[in-house]
Amino acid sequence: MRHTAAVSAGAALLTTALVALLVTSAAAHDAGSTVRTEEWALGALEVPQAWEETRGRGVTVAVLDTGVDGRHPDLAGQVVQGPDLTGVRGGGGRHGTAMAGLIAGHGHGPGRDNGIVGIAPEARILSVRVTLENDDPRRADPAVISRLRGAVAGGIRYAVDHGAQVISMSLGAGSGSYQGSPAEVDAIQYALDRGVVLVASSGNDGAGANRRNFPAAYPGVIAVGAVDRLLRPAAFSNRHDYLSVVAPGMAIVSADGHDAYVQGDGTSSAAALVAGVAALVRARHPELSGAEVRRAIQAGTLRRPQSGRDDAYGHGVVNARLALRAAATLRPRPATHGEGPDKAITAALVGLAVAMATRVRRRPGRHLAARR
Repeated sequence: MRHTAAVSAGAALLTTALVALLVTSAAAHDAGSTVRTEEWALGALEVPQAWEETRGRGVTVAVLDTGVDGRHPDLAGQVVQGPDLTGVRGGGGRHGTAMAGLIAGHGHGPGRDNGIVGIAPEARILSVRVTLENDDPRRADPAVISRLRGAVAGGIRYAVDHGAQVISMSLGAGSGSYQGSPAEVDAIQYALDRGVVLVASSGNDGAGANRRNFPAAYPGVIAVGAVDRLLRPAAFSNRHDYLSVVAPGMAIVSADGHDAYVQGDGTSSAAALVAGVAALVRARHPELSGAEVRRAIQAGTLRRPQSGRDDAYGHGVVNARLALRAAATLRPRPATHGEGPDKAITAALVGLAVAMATRVRRRPGRHLAARR
């Protein structure tokens, strides 16, 4: 089950609860032989049809999370370890490994028919640890809080500078509040100016406070909500005007730790799946800008609201096959460093940064407690 826990300010919250340990040792009994049948999202997003065009080769997806265990058999050889920006040793990797599996898991065993296969199984993962697991008691340590406060912004910049074409952020409240931070605004703009696609989870308190969740709420980020097996918005999925698209986010099976599997509910999983779709579009159409990749994903959807978008579905349910079709119709434009197709987003980010700076000047030293 999903749970609600009080956490301290300063650490980004994870937006999927890993709820059911399916297997504890793939070495003793390869339950990877059965989990593939539980990956209902692959069919819902028409991923096998998209694989007829590309499997994501040549694309690097940065996973800003709790760390990724590259020893997992479904991720072996796929993970590049970036820095640990938390400054905390041990205790991480479960959530990040699950997200990486959804993006680029390649299975294992004969013909790689066992285990988890991600949306873009030939993409590479760049792991950047920027937060702790939600149940890690060290979140309450003031020294840890201080180190984590700028980790998401630093992670974005590191990922951009080290070749990531897509950045996946299945987390929120990154600077200890639900108001964002000027450092993150600058990092988001830095990534957008360099054509990087940013994907983030919309948040899991849609049935309650329904707070604006950063980094999803920053202009230019693909903000992802969750749907169930019937493609209906999950009750917990945040509903806001910044929502871009929705994707499967209930009963999602993925990798866990060194050789195990888990099932979870949350917008984290939905965001990771969309990051995988972004990797497919990037691989098939490397000539497109980041903004054009985002536009193709938003155009290639099912269950599109009659008005074009709404706060529950965004532009609709992501579909890998249709996103590739939409991308093929776009005419690439030269990179413009914040001008052209990104001009409105740049202006919105500048306005947000000014508002945040004003808030900081008026209320020095105050932070909202991050809760979920």
